[in-house]
Amino acid sequence: MDMDSASTVVLQALTQATSQDTAVLKPAEEQLRQWETQPGFYSVLLNIFNNHMLDVNVRWLAVLYFKNGIDRYWRRVAPHALSEEEKVSLRAGLITNFNEPVNQIATQIAVLIAKVARLDCPRQWPELIPILLESVKGQDGLQQHRALLTFYHVTKTLASKRLAQDRRLFQDLASGIYSFACSLWSHHTDCFLQQIYARDEAAALSSLERTLLSLKGNSISSNAHLQTTQLHSHTRRLLDFLEYHPCAFIPLIQRSLEFAVSYVFTPAGEGVTFERFIVQCMNLIKMIVKNDAYKPAKNIDDSKPESLEAHKIKTAFFTHPTLTEIGRRLVSHYFLLTEEELAMWEEDPESFGNSTSSDTWPCTEVLFLDIFHNYSQTLTPVLLDMVQNLQVYNAVGLAAYELFDNVDFDQWFKNQLLGELQVSHHRYKLIRRRVIWLIGQWISVKFKSDLRPLLYEVILSLMQDPDLVVRLLQTVFFFRFRTEQFLPYLESIFGLLFQLLQQVTECDTKMQVLHVISCVIERVNIQIRPYVGCLVQYLPLLWKQSEEHNMLRCAILTTLIHLVQGLGAESKNLYPFLLPVIQLSTDVSQPPHVYLLEDGLELWLVTLENSPAVTPELLRIFQNMSALLELSSENLRTCFQIINAYVYLSATEFLQNYAESLCRSFCDLLKDITNEGQVQVLKVVEIVLKVSPILGAHMFQPLLPAVFRGIMDGERYPVVMSTYLGIMGRVLLQNSSFFSSLLTQMALECGQEMDQLLGSVIEMWVDRMDNITQPERRKLSALALLSLLPSDNSVIQDKFCGIINICVEALHDVMTEDPETGTFKDCMLMSHFEEPKLSDDEEPPTEHTAQLLELIKPDPVHSVSLQQFVYEKLKAQQALMGDQGFGVLMETVDTELVRQLQEFLQGL
Repeated sequence: MDMDSASTVVLQALTQATSQDTAVLKPAEEQLRQWETQPGFYSVLLNIFNNHMLDVNVRWLAVLYFKNGIDRYWRRVAPHALSEEEKVSLRAGLITNFNEPVNQIATQIAVLIAKVARLDCPRQWPELIPILLESVKGQDGLQQHRALLTFYHVTKTLASKRLAQDRRLFQDLASGIYSFACSLWSHHTDCFLQQIYARDEAAALSSLERTLLSLKGNSISSNAHLQTTQLHSHTRRLLDFLEYHPCAFIPLIQRSLEFAVSYVFTPAGEGVTFERFIVQCMNLIKMIVKNDAYKPAKNIDDSKPESLEAHKIKTAFFTHPTLTEIGRRLVSHYFLLTEEELAMWEEDPESFGNSTSSDTWPCTEVLFLDIFHNYSQTLTPVLLDMVQNLQVYNAVGLAAYELFDNVDFDQWFKNQLLGELQVSHHRYKLIRRRVIWLIGQWISVKFKSDLRPLLYEVILSLMQDPDLVVRLLQTVFFFRFRTEQFLPYLESIFGLLFQLLQQVTECDTKMQVLHVISCVIERVNIQIRPYVGCLVQYLPLLWKQSEEHNMLRCAILTTLIHLVQGLGAESKNLYPFLLPVIQLSTDVSQPPHVYLLEDGLELWLVTLENSPAVTPELLRIFQNMSALLELSSENLRTCFQIINAYVYLSATEFLQNYAESLCRSFCDLLKDITNEGQVQVLKVVEIVLKVSPILGAHMFQPLLPAVFRGIMDGERYPVVMSTYLGIMGRVLLQNSSFFSSLLTQMALECGQEMDQLLGSVIEMWVDRMDNITQPERRKLSALALLSLLPSDNSVIQDKFCGIINICVEALHDVMTEDPETGTFKDCMLMSHFEEPKLSDDEEPPTEHTAQLLELIKPDPVHSVSLQQFVYEKLKAQQALMGDQGFGVLMETVDTELVRQLQEFLQGL
């Protein structure tokens, strides 16, 4: 790629790729995608994002393409890997200077340098760390900041590597830089703490800025002044040192606890603290209390000296009076709502219910839990004493697991909490909300199921207050749910939930209500059918209204998944709405797929599993699948399940439309996929051959030679080999003419005689029979190899002993003895499958289950008696060879195998 001309065209494409016009955007993205593997492309990108005169959006995009290219093409073994010469040039260009003026771009550059460092440092990039350290020591503020930012991301990335060799390299590297970073941190932290005590704000800020730069190089304005938001940001980063270097922090534990507790839990902090500072002090206490490095081992003799030292400091500090004061102030001071929060509640209860009431509240709850868990013996009596005098619902709810044996919640619920829930005055809403939350906490811990009907009655009485009910209902449906108890309330509660869904305006509340509706449908399943008409009519409108709210659309998808499962075959009436939703959610060319894909695939699958028959529209959605398979994402397994569902639903029509594209996708997948992934692909091939052996063999003709070679080469991975043999067994048993043509093709390829090749296949099959663990495949192998009989082919007769060996093993797998008659029966025959008898409250089989049963019936594994098949094939071989010749053939079989065979064939 000529650099001068390339820079112009790449810059133009990047500019177009920032356009909001899709007609301009899409071609530019495609052009950039094609250039990804071109030599010199990343050198051009480096020049572009290093040019501070260019548009920020264009430079940002150049950085992102460069970063993505590292993931895909930097490794030497990657397809289209960058040349070593270009990588040398790129590494040098990345650390030429640290003067990026835009914070966001500077962060992305630091991240991509760290990505390269993960692969190349220190062996291929020994100069990186020395250059960073030298830049950190510089006097230029911007250069020092950018170098520190990069230094943080590089060290964090290198520290995350887990291979032993990489960890040793990092330890060697860290030994040279740790003292430098630690000395900076230690000096400025001591200064900061001293200056805070002295109330010297200007000096404290200066020390804190230098402390933070030595730790993470976070963005800090040189002319900042000491104010709430800044100190919150700075102290939060200060805590990172405690998280990543707990042992080095031990000398500061005592001073840090004294400092934090005095400001948060004693009068010393009144009037001089502010909310975000309190949050960080609480975080400091919490991290010290729960830090595993500060806890001795169960066996004290196994404890590290550092852990014992830290534990001793903590024990000396957290005395009974100190813990009592912390516990009482958390409950009586920090758990209370402020006047401002009460006003917010009155003004907009829905919005208040969906937001955190303050920055302090969640931090307070976490600190309370951690303190209570670690010092429960001291704090339990304190809390129980407060329960007798105050209604400390928040604390009792948070400590539910700890108080299990000390609080009779069932009696409390019946004697007091129910009464408080029935107080209807609007000013009592706060108490009702806290009681509802408290019940939700205890349901999972200690709540008799007999009390559930009372709870459902209460829910109905509170349904007009969505902020009071939604979270409780979520908990109700997750713990100890009994469908029969809920059914009398189903119509009323579901109807009120639907009204609630229409009434609420906050997106978060709608999502929560949808979540509860999904839980209801999932729990009662088909019994929801009489009540969902209104919901079915409303969901298309809600989907349209939520076009800009992808997370709400995810909630709608989840509701649809459970709705389809509840409606079963009746879900076909939803197709005019349902299928376009699936189409959009699983189309990777549409931006929303980033959010909707996982749920969209799940909805696609359950729609197929509950479809009574394939429709042209349902078939047409499969056009999305090729791009999905190309992604090779974590959703690949669901994609294979969808393919299988189409095969089960209508194999002929599906394969006639998509066989060619599917085979092409599978061939591409198998080139670069794990063993587990190969098995998933091959299982689909096996299912297609099972359902449609003739069409399936023709469809997957390009794949079958690779399967044949895998068998001949003795594939080492047992599960892959088992699947290979399952596929070849299907072809041999159900499409013998195709097997013959395949054998001819492979003989020509290998330069062997067909008979010789066949003998090698049978020999490998016998040798690897133990790889096959599924009884169905073991029976299939026996049927397939028996189908070669009768034969006068000398090679087959030479392998006769191995064939009989496989047959006897399979007979042991599938034959069961009738205790009354003493005769054997093949347990895999459909005639021996009993139709399940359903009780009144059990669900009938789904459409998918019924389709599978119909497909099983003609399958030789389930329609052919292995016992009878063995008998007939042996009789035919005997008739072909004559009694004497057959007797000689049987003498090649081990006498014990013959005895077992005769026992299985007795009575035929």
